[in-house]
Amino acid sequence: DMLVELSLGSRGGKRMPPQLPAAVAVTLVAAAAAAAAVHRLLSAATPRRLRSGDLRQEAGDAASSQLVQAAEAFVKKELAGQDGSHDWFHIHRVRNLALRLAMMEGNVNLLVVELAALLHDVKDYKYSGSDTAGAEAVKKFLESLNCPDGIKGSILHIIKNIGFKGELGRKEIKMTPELAVVQDADRLDAIGAIGIARTFTYGGSRNRALYDPSIEPCQNLTQKEYSKKNRNEPTINHFYEKLLKLKQMMKSTSGRRVAEGRHKYMEEYLAKFYSEWNGES
Repeated sequence: DMLVELSLGSRGGKRMPPQLPAAVAVTLVAAAAAAAAVHRLLSAATPRRLRSGDLRQEAGDAASSQLVQAAEAFVKKELAGQDGSHDWFHIHRVRNLALRLAMMEGNVNLLVVELAALLHDVKDYKYSGSDTAGAEAVKKFLESLNCPDGIKGSILHIIKNIGFKGELGRKEIKMTPELAVVQDADRLDAIGAIGIARTFTYGGSRNRALYDPSIEPCQNLTQKEYSKKNRNEPTINHFYEKLLKLKQMMKSTSGRRVAEGRHKYMEEYLAKFYSEWNGES
């Protein structure tokens, strides 16, 4: 309003532009332009809810890559009909969270992260029965698209080393920034509210009991024991054998932060579970 008043004068009952010194006029025009620019910046900075696809948009070239689109189609076909603990929506969540962790960590190849997150559960050993089928299928898929060797090698390194079972074997793993965030994102989806839902979904798909007080969890599973196909422990035991250990196994600073809240939620859930099981609440 002040700018309007300064820019208007009066002549013969009509408001007319005043005769201002040139320097003053230039200063006022510059001030108005600066104010408009600030308004645009503030408007652009207004917080908003993330919609599906926003993280891929932020990832830049990784989002629009033909490799990413081909990987999405390939994975949806591979996981079709799989139970809800390891379905496309699990992949979708891991991809989004891995990209978010990568952007918080910085200095991470987003294309490698996105592709590895998309492909990490192809022919998973829990379903295929093979420790190598997943990496072999992913390698074949990437080669069919002429994926650059550097990108392909980084993705295969993640696929081969992302699993919890591998760490039970205490093998030495070269921890890259990309492996850290994809592995953390996959493990974060195994804990918290979503993790609880996935755990009981998987247990149900294997016809496992919710809980049996007579069967104690094995706190120090070996890789061989974890891999046994005839393991039929109650689902609650899985919290103690794996899920409650994951917070301490996060590799990235951002992953450790997110894990804190999800871990606490699981502890609260278990306390409530036992209270209701015993008829105390």
